[in-house]
Amino acid sequence: MTPSKSTNPLLEIKFQIPFDQIRAEHVEPAVEELLRDARQELTQLTSDPGPRTFANTMDRLDHLTERLEYAMQVTRNLEAVATTPELRAAYNAAQPQVSEFYSSLPLNDALWQAVQAYSQTEEARNLTGVRKRFLEKTIDNFRRHGAELDAAGKKRIAEIDVELTKQTIRFAENVLDSTNEFELIIRDERNLAGLPESARAMARASAASKDLEAPSWRFTLQGPSYLAVMTYLDDEEIRRQVYEALVKRAIAGEHDNRSVMQRILELRREKALLLGYRDFADLVLEDRMAHSGARAQEFLADLKKKTEAHFRTENQDLSAFAGKAELQSWDIAYYAEKQRTALYDFDEEALRPYFPLESVVNGMFEIVHRLYGIRVVEKSNIPVWDAHVKYYEIRDETRPEETSLLGAFYADWYPRENKRSGAWMDGFIIGTASGGKLKPHAGLICGNLTPPVEDRPSLLTHREVQTIFHEFGHLLHHCLSRVEVRGLAGVNVAWDFVELPSQIMENWSWEREALDLFARHYKSGEPIPEELFEKMRRARNFRAANTQMRQLGFGFVDLALHRQYSPAVHGDGLAYARGILQEFSPARLPEDYAMLASFSHLFASPVGYGAGYYSYKWSEVLDADAFTMFQAHGIFSRDVGIRFRDNILARGDSEDPAELYRKFMGRDPDPNALLERSGLLVTSDARNS
Repeated sequence: MTPSKSTNPLLEIKFQIPFDQIRAEHVEPAVEELLRDARQELTQLTSDPGPRTFANTMDRLDHLTERLEYAMQVTRNLEAVATTPELRAAYNAAQPQVSEFYSSLPLNDALWQAVQAYSQTEEARNLTGVRKRFLEKTIDNFRRHGAELDAAGKKRIAEIDVELTKQTIRFAENVLDSTNEFELIIRDERNLAGLPESARAMARASAASKDLEAPSWRFTLQGPSYLAVMTYLDDEEIRRQVYEALVKRAIAGEHDNRSVMQRILELRREKALLLGYRDFADLVLEDRMAHSGARAQEFLADLKKKTEAHFRTENQDLSAFAGKAELQSWDIAYYAEKQRTALYDFDEEALRPYFPLESVVNGMFEIVHRLYGIRVVEKSNIPVWDAHVKYYEIRDETRPEETSLLGAFYADWYPRENKRSGAWMDGFIIGTASGGKLKPHAGLICGNLTPPVEDRPSLLTHREVQTIFHEFGHLLHHCLSRVEVRGLAGVNVAWDFVELPSQIMENWSWEREALDLFARHYKSGEPIPEELFEKMRRARNFRAANTQMRQLGFGFVDLALHRQYSPAVHGDGLAYARGILQEFSPARLPEDYAMLASFSHLFASPVGYGAGYYSYKWSEVLDADAFTMFQAHGIFSRDVGIRFRDNILARGDSEDPAELYRKFMGRDPDPNALLERSGLLVTSDARNS
């Protein structure tokens, strides 16, 4: 039975989303109705007989798809965190229709004429600030997406966008399904030698969840399980088995992504050429900070040149430590952890008792309260998609004259088989600010962190703490936005700028003053002992060159695929990628290394981080430099915090990101900031603020 309008929860934007009411059968009827409504609104916009104004043209365009976006964001989230076969089918059926509509907007002649007509008015010529930027970016965006193509070109662009949507959805599903297909069951405890008790307990709980007879330990490719095996397990053969399972995901049977990946690259290449660009990188980077694929490659090449010598030295030292002339890929994390322990007498597992999830989250909330004058408060009895999901409100203490509610968000931290891997932030509602009034935002943050096991709460590694801080930085960028145009608010910024708010948050997880707010032993309540903290700090840049080269390798292969790669010239895409990544790997990669087939950042959405993976390093330079401002004035400085909030977090894409950065720092970024923080550049030059 098709849900009626009155009973379909996806048809109306609700700030507290009724996740307890949404079902798979709601998706397609809601999308059909919302698309019909959006088309009617589009017709009214383009046929408006009155003089063109910002209100009847640009503002209406900005809100044209608001209800549709809400419904699709909610559905996409549920498919990512609580998928079912029925929900997946409904989402897959709806998404191409939505993609086709979005793609049609810049190709709509009447809409293009309306925008151009408005741009010629006296009002448009006198626009300033965010409204002027919105008009200019809209015109540029329409041109970049085919507004000036002939009818045949527009038709082909629309076809490409729909097929890209289908192929990228298929890619993501294949990764999830192939990840879930793998499990390793160990029944002899002797095979667990080297594995810490936290990982053993997690594996026991995983086995129990599958009703396996005790004693059994179950391991998967989900992050906490995989990393524990690769870092600590003494059994080399088991490490090899798990490693190969990870890097060979999605290349066999019904979950084979090889042809999917090739098709995505073909479609992106065709789209770029049709629109008059040299390649897909130049198409998507034109309005980002790098502006071109060549500039992004130059940026990565410069970092690579400055990192290579340290990289070689680190790997020579690790081989010497391990007593092996050649280490295998599944050996690296294992021997690196032993080398770190030997060099710094530091075992990351020793930190786990000091990082109970609840304390970490509450401490993070206190940090942002001190910096930005906001309060994060948990609310109960709110509909959620899983019993472990929590809901919070963010309230403002800096503007008492306004309503204090800035936004709200859901937090979903634990892995499940019906949830995709990784960590991410997303938005449900983009609030806007105008006339001194703010409509609140709504979003979510997700991770796949160490869950509570047996009688212990969720106890995190320091890397997992950094993950929480990172995603919350994105969430703040969304929820602290004060921009009157939806399309330029929150995280709707250049992708090589969007990681600045997230990556800068990670810095506080390394500072003693900040750690003392939340890093307390889950039993005794004692803070991290000074000796352990100093070990952690000394070990921070251990194998920093390898960490950097790994990210640079992903950036290089991404740009090479989207700028240089041709199947006719270079052959198999997996082999081509392996050849590039080998240069950035501390060990020889297996001949059948196929990580690219599960590289969701590049291929799980029509654009995503395709041709944009370099953004992580670009933003990392910005974050390393920007944090020096906090270090110079105190890491809890409210003055600096408000300055960062007002110039970065609140501004979205209302101004050129390079100018926003200059307003915060008073200068352009220091290109060596990241190298210095990572210990890859020694300098006595003091950067002032």
